[in-house]
Amino acid sequence: MKRLYWILLALLPVLAHAQTPDSTWFRNHYTKQEIYIPMRDGTKLFTSIYAPTDQAEKHPILMSRTPYSCAPYGDKAYRNFWSNHYKEYLKEGYIMVVQDVRGRWMSEGTFEDVRPFNPGKKGKTEVDEASDTYDTIDWLIKNLPNNNEKVGVFGISYPGFYATMAALSNHPALKATSPQAPVTEWFLGDDFHHNGALMLMDAFNFYIRRGFGMPRPKPTTVGPKPMTVATKDSYEFFMRNGTLPQLTQFAGDSVRFWKDLMAHPNYDAFWQSRNVRNFVGTIAPETATLIVGGLFDAEDCYGAWNTYKAIEGKAKNNNKIIMGPWFHGQWAGRGSDGSSLGHVQFGSPTSEWYATNVEIPFFNYYLKGKGSADPIKEATVFFTGENQWHQFEKWPPASTTETALYLQPSGNLNFTKPSSATDSFTAYVSDPAKPVPYAEGVIVNRTREYMTDDQRFAAARPDVLVFQTDVLKEDLTLAGPLTADLQVSISGTDADFVVKLIDVFPDDFEYSKTDKYLMNGYQMLVRGEVMRGRFRNSFEKPVAFVPDQVTTVKYTLPDIAHTFKKGHRLMVQIQSSWFPLVDRNPQKFVDIYHAKDADFQKATIKIHHSGKAASRIVLPVLKP
Repeated sequence: MKRLYWILLALLPVLAHAQTPDSTWFRNHYTKQEIYIPMRDGTKLFTSIYAPTDQAEKHPILMSRTPYSCAPYGDKAYRNFWSNHYKEYLKEGYIMVVQDVRGRWMSEGTFEDVRPFNPGKKGKTEVDEASDTYDTIDWLIKNLPNNNEKVGVFGISYPGFYATMAALSNHPALKATSPQAPVTEWFLGDDFHHNGALMLMDAFNFYIRRGFGMPRPKPTTVGPKPMTVATKDSYEFFMRNGTLPQLTQFAGDSVRFWKDLMAHPNYDAFWQSRNVRNFVGTIAPETATLIVGGLFDAEDCYGAWNTYKAIEGKAKNNNKIIMGPWFHGQWAGRGSDGSSLGHVQFGSPTSEWYATNVEIPFFNYYLKGKGSADPIKEATVFFTGENQWHQFEKWPPASTTETALYLQPSGNLNFTKPSSATDSFTAYVSDPAKPVPYAEGVIVNRTREYMTDDQRFAAARPDVLVFQTDVLKEDLTLAGPLTADLQVSISGTDADFVVKLIDVFPDDFEYSKTDKYLMNGYQMLVRGEVMRGRFRNSFEKPVAFVPDQVTTVKYTLPDIAHTFKKGHRLMVQIQSSWFPLVDRNPQKFVDIYHAKDADFQKATIKIHHSGKAASRIVLPVLKP
């Protein structure tokens, strides 16, 4: 018995390490301290540091910088790192650091949304998020006991932007960053604009209704109070307050960034200075980057794909991307294991696979020298439809071929260009008083599931054009960006164009006998995107349409990775409103941000599909 006692006593450290961390384990094995870290200009940033009590080895530092609060505050209140795969970092003995960025919550200073990077900083008074990251890392490695002087930075969404900015800091101790669903470009594709069109629900709800844009005069642990609206029906609310000047009244004079939105309707210097892709060429070769995103991320799908492409084209570091079948942040266990989204199923817990095979090995290798990064290929991408992970040496894959799919008369869709020399078109009337909803039913908040939602409700509307292929006789796999190349004419002087690529399931399709939703003939949205027509030639200098003159509207939709299975069909839907996801275009060439009710008018939209003016969707077809 005594011998067994000593054996168990010797094994206690091993057994404790093997336990799955929970709140009790975390408190017993980690200490917390809250400190203010001084920046070069004297501003102090509030920082929470969770350090392992184990002193047997030196520990790496894994940090996230956030405008959303490093709460809970107080030395005895511990952040929840144990409910998702972050618990593995606790088991590995990482020092976990979370910081309130400049001007938010408990940090000093003035907050600036997507603060521009300053590549030519002079003196101690010129600062940006990269310099704040540099100063933080420098303090941590010099002041935290028992750290191994290796630092990683990661974050999702807005913290993903700060992870990209961290990569620009080029601190020699920074070995790895992982911008995940990173805010990257707020005019062309992320969050608040897509191709110049205002993403109304997200912008208004984020800055005004939930109060993110409300001023914070001094450091605080108390967040803004959400605004109460007259009706929870989002479609009805935005129709009642239909013009942007009406919605601006809710903001008053206090929401600075909302005023910036209203004051910068075009892609001017204000927006261009906030495009972090312009600066990623300065990332040091020694800093590895892992870009993470969701194929169905309603907020920052653009940012993930395009941050990766920008780094790949401009920097010389080890840069990789992984894209899964996820909504915003789903890979971090935000309410789902990644096995489904809405009614669409993916066949396995993809979030768990990602954590085990990609993120944890990535940081373990670069921050602990453990294992190898070689199994993490250049591009690791999940293909929906087929429901399989694939790895590639580059993205888009080398074996991808651009293939045109032509819109035909009578709603047909095929790979043969229409031969008729006679002008032909399909027309619809777009009425701003009755805009096409982005999703079916009465909805309170913008859904994340709309990215894969059934589009049959939209196909039934007269102001939505539907083009469809015959039943596929073999699988068709797409890998890369789509291009919508439309030949249009309109009766007004401006219009939006929403193009949706849809997978039409067979009439006898079902996942199981217990399906609660009828999947027979399901029209799965694979990718949809809006283009504000006035920007068809230039985002900097919008131009009006000449009424009834055939005009090219050509734009790129975010990348997809999807297999249309044999027995399915491809469908393309085209419409001119997507409400209230996107603000309404008056269909008159006016300043939309100051438009009046009288400016909104019906328009007849024609999509041409004759030989001389053949509208098409260019698909990135992956060869077998």
